[in-house]
Amino acid sequence: MSLRPQHYQPSHEEGFMQSKISRRDLLHSGLIAGSMAPVFGLLASRAPAATLTPLDPNDPTAKALGFVADSAKVDASANPTHTAAQKCGTCAQFQGKAGDATGGCNIFVGHSVPQGGWCKVWAQKPA
Repeated sequence: MSLRPQHYQPSHEEGFMQSKISRRDLLHSGLIAGSMAPVFGLLASRAPAATLTPLDPNDPTAKALGFVADSAKVDASANPTHTAAQKCGTCAQFQGKAGDATGGCNIFVGHSVPQGGWCKVWAQKPA
């Protein structure tokens, strides 16, 4: 039995306090939000690819890692383990596709590197 008069209308605040969210609704909303996270992640990861700036060989990190835009111009005396097959396009850090002229690099985040470039971090891309 309620102590409120029959003509009683709940205030705006009381109306919100009386509404409840069921566990089922909460779980359903959480599952929908969770399933959308990978989609938003893919969209976010593709957007920066268009905004990559070419790596400047004079960048301090590029200089420290011996980056050159053309692998054929690597100083052999300073890098005796370098071979002609070692290029950004064949490196595990290169994020471009096989035919791309340039691509992102895990080492030089936010920059693109030429497919034919090279740096001391070069590591063979897994087959």
